[in-house]
Amino acid sequence: MKEYLRLIDTHTRGPRCDVTPLFADPIAFAQLITDLSEPFTAAAIDYVAGIDALGFVLGVAIALRLNRGFISIRKRGKLPVAVRSAEFVDYTGEKKALEIRKGILKPDDRVLIVDEWIETGAQVQAAIDLVEQEGGIIVGVAAINIDNHPIVERLREKYDCRAVWFDMQLRDDRG
Repeated sequence: MKEYLRLIDTHTRGPRCDVTPLFADPIAFAQLITDLSEPFTAAAIDYVAGIDALGFVLGVAIALRLNRGFISIRKRGKLPVAVRSAEFVDYTGEKKALEIRKGILKPDDRVLIVDEWIETGAQVQAAIDLVEQEGGIIVGVAAINIDNHPIVERLREKYDCRAVWFDMQLRDDRG
């Protein structure tokens, strides 16, 4: 496992880990951004789309690293313009929605979706649906970790999904 992943606080209340200590360390954060960007450096990408809120932190940094534009995928009610909306049930069982500004993408714009942690895949699937409704093409999905879940498995079959935590565990397990 990458040494910087040890900065993630796994001793938290509830099912989520706290990645903010990793964000607070500039050297570790820079390495994280390099590692998340690397699989996509040769890909034809027009935009990086980050999911509200910690996906914004990673998404903006990756967009800058890849020299691409950034698009925000917001929680319901945050954008003061016409939007497309997609509902989903999150990892807590709560019904939520994401939104994207209508017209932000041109048909066939190529988009990398970024979030900090993918639990069930439902939120990322909603983000993908929004991009595709706008005519965009999903190049891949990047996150610190992607948990195993049936929706996630379908995403992995269809899209290039990359995570440093999961990917590094696989590499460490193989020696």
